[in-house]
Amino acid sequence: MPHRPIGIFDSGIGGLTVFREIAKILPNEDLIYLGDTARVPYGTKSAATVTRYAFQNVRCLLQEDVKLVVVACNTASAFALDALQKEFRIPVLGVVEPGVAGALRAVAAKQRRRVGVIGTEGTISSGAYAKSLIEKSPGISIKSSACPLFVPLVEEGWWENDVAESVARVYLREILAEGLDALILGCTHYPLLKKTLRKVAGEGVVLVDSAEETALETSSLLDARGLKRESNPKPVRKFLVTDSPERFQRVGKLILESELTNIHHVEI
Repeated sequence: MPHRPIGIFDSGIGGLTVFREIAKILPNEDLIYLGDTARVPYGTKSAATVTRYAFQNVRCLLQEDVKLVVVACNTASAFALDALQKEFRIPVLGVVEPGVAGALRAVAAKQRRRVGVIGTEGTISSGAYAKSLIEKSPGISIKSSACPLFVPLVEEGWWENDVAESVARVYLREILAEGLDALILGCTHYPLLKKTLRKVAGEGVVLVDSAEETALETSSLLDARGLKRESNPKPVRKFLVTDSPERFQRVGKLILESELTNIHHVEI
């Protein structure tokens, strides 16, 4: 099994932030990424719809004989992860719990432990981050804000312009007024806005990137299961998309800082 690839899926291009971090930490692994670009965004859709999409995505990746699936989408992780883990025999990881772990480390030495959470409407309404934070650290202070326009901004490649900064200032004004110690970027699209969010939030707020935390969790799980690939002279990087690949290829190049080849259109 160690020679089999890792599958990663997201609603669009944002999960490439997770793909990028996994590729850094696990350079010997073959990676197959599925971007459900025909149905992005997930964050405005119902829990039932997102769960249905998530099951379809996992089944698509299973056709690629993956050994593990990373749900690189906070909304799908919040709504569907438990059901996916019960249904499929291979390990399925989400991005919520790694993000929570990173936030708790960031505020461990703080007296008030004030954490902000930003995400899609679906992720925020699910309460997944708040529930997990409170369960693991009773008494922690949590402020949440849905930021639905961030996903289309990222999908357009507008990460650091005046529009992105103006939108960020509106979305973050209320929760920043509370005085945060850490801010969880609760959508895998959001790390692409990190420079803009840093400018708006200030240097005193730790930005918790769930992509980095998820990559570390993936590495730990492979070690624990004996599934890590120790050598691979030509690691495969394969991309599946459910809509036209042109935009995915253009913006993906900016994220991964390399040309995206081996892109295939799929119907799911």
